[in-house]
Amino acid sequence: MKFEDSFVEVRGCRTHLRRAGKGKPLLYLHGASGAPLIAPFMEKLAERFDVLVPEHPGYGQSGEPDWLENIHDVAYFYLDFLKQLNLKEVLLVGTSMGGWIAMEIAVRDCSRLSQLVLVGSAGIASPDAEVADTFLMAPEDAVRALYHDQVIAEALLAVPPTPEAVDMMLKNRHTTARLAWEPRFHDPHLPKWLHRIDVPVKIVWGENDRIVPVKFVDEFKKLLPRSEVFVVKNCGHLPPVEKPDEFVSIVCK
Repeated sequence: MKFEDSFVEVRGCRTHLRRAGKGKPLLYLHGASGAPLIAPFMEKLAERFDVLVPEHPGYGQSGEPDWLENIHDVAYFYLDFLKQLNLKEVLLVGTSMGGWIAMEIAVRDCSRLSQLVLVGSAGIASPDAEVADTFLMAPEDAVRALYHDQVIAEALLAVPPTPEAVDMMLKNRHTTARLAWEPRFHDPHLPKWLHRIDVPVKIVWGENDRIVPVKFVDEFKKLLPRSEVFVVKNCGHLPPVEKPDEFVSIVCK
């Protein structure tokens, strides 16, 4: 499935967007590492959905608007994005920090959403687990920590990044620090508003996640008691990448 590249101007931010497929809209929100490539799971989803993969403000090829200060700004940006593109009944999928953004969107307005899929999501704190501090990790260690299958990690590390890729990684890291430095990767005010999410929620987690430990599922179940939980075995922080067929099956259930 071929994705088309384009740019849309939303609230003064030139936003990089890739899109493919037909049917119900599925908006995929990437994590802190960005979405530099179209992954196989995105192509599989595009066989069933109209898949939109934007790069958040401040990430990748998208612009860095002056108004971008915190995670709430990103949530309001995406509410404007949904309205401008006239997207309705959207299946909203967020991985890691993208899951956090998805929740921030949904507590504000679910009217254009049909369902949330939160994958190894940041955004809340847990008394029993901590998010790994990726700001303190060497880049190679951070890549290895993403995957349970180290063959995948080593294959990625074996390819030297281009100068353009290095620049993009630095840009992404700078924006992540702006959005998630303090407090680290969560919004202390978010839990008290999660009851406002009135669409179905699926929580997907890698059993061997070393970035956001699977123990966080317990806290999500307390805060979103009607959600469905899917724990993917032999999988790290990125079930869509490491177990694409199982992930797509969960989304399509």
